[in-house]
Amino acid sequence: MAKDKYISMKESVSGFSFANLGVFTGFADGIYNAVYSLVILGIFGSSAVVGVYVALYSAFCMLVALFAGEVLRFVSKSRLFYASMLGLTICYAMMSFSIKPFTFIALDYTTGIAITFVGVLIPLFMADFSKNIGMAKLNARYHLWLNVGALFAPMIAVGIANHFGNRAAFFASAIIYAMGWMFFKYFRIVQEDKNPRRVNPRKTVHALGRTARAFFTTPGMLRAYIVNFGYYSLRAMRYLYVPIVVIENGFSKDTLGMVLTLGIVPYLILSEPMGRLARRFGARFWLTLGFMSFAIFSMWATVAQGWTLLAIFVLWQISGACMESVHDLLFFDTAKKAQQTRFYGVFRTSVNMPNVLAPMLAAGCIAVVGTTASVWLVTAAIGVVSTIVLWSHK
Repeated sequence: MAKDKYISMKESVSGFSFANLGVFTGFADGIYNAVYSLVILGIFGSSAVVGVYVALYSAFCMLVALFAGEVLRFVSKSRLFYASMLGLTICYAMMSFSIKPFTFIALDYTTGIAITFVGVLIPLFMADFSKNIGMAKLNARYHLWLNVGALFAPMIAVGIANHFGNRAAFFASAIIYAMGWMFFKYFRIVQEDKNPRRVNPRKTVHALGRTARAFFTTPGMLRAYIVNFGYYSLRAMRYLYVPIVVIENGFSKDTLGMVLTLGIVPYLILSEPMGRLARRFGARFWLTLGFMSFAIFSMWATVAQGWTLLAIFVLWQISGACMESVHDLLFFDTAKKAQQTRFYGVFRTSVNMPNVLAPMLAAGCIAVVGTTASVWLVTAAIGVVSTIVLWSHK
């Protein structure tokens, strides 16, 4: 795949410029995630069905990620990013109104396309402009701003939900994505237009197959994929089931907002230092610490109740913070510069696949055991298996 050419841009643009976009995506997604599972629960009425719905939605997003590399053959990164941010703004604004469930779901899937492209493009922009900065440092800055944005998001989401209903919180996300779109526009990036050509669907599928085979046969890529899969599986389960478990245990939405807000603090404290700590001790040390401590907290959460359970939901965020800035470094450290754009669409499915498999496993646990808290057995198993793969020799 030919590398995109940058014709012009604002002189001050660097890898940090794109890392700073995290404040917008973190803020908007933090509001969205705080109420999302509650909105879906209100539509379907069952926590098990919530898992199935999220799994199907994530399978769709995974297909979008697979085609991202092919889309970038025909559209420049800057044009696709503009369109994706604008799409998120419009769709979230529409989702905030009291619309029929089918309309909400249709808009939800549309945002899935846009948010997948945003997630693919920001790291690629950072890699293009990394120069002598390095991806570890840019990742640390990006996740710092993600967490700064997410810090106030839960309380804002809960405040809006209490006064106007859960769906109304999506309008705040729409406003923040609009601000992110304007911030990106300030970079004044102009890229060379790509010559559109007629697409043969069969050749496109074959090209995707060749890229996937090349990815998984490249030494180190399978391990990078599984480790990233493990990290995002734990993340998906937290976002999906912590709000439901907190409410089911009789706590208020205000308490939920406080738990989610306190959970951001470890990320804020560790985001910037992790760039240096990863270089000093290595990514594998922090990934091991994160996965194993999360597994221990998960086992505790299956039997804990009351305020002890809430404390666990805050404490295990330290485990996540240890991994946040290093979970994808195995990919960027292993893949050659020329391979990153080609392979990143396949690698990105390790972000979406967990949202397919983990909620399905959770739904199965709930159906068999009969309690929502049984989902933490799944996260404990994921933590252990991810550690084993991380230390495997192949």
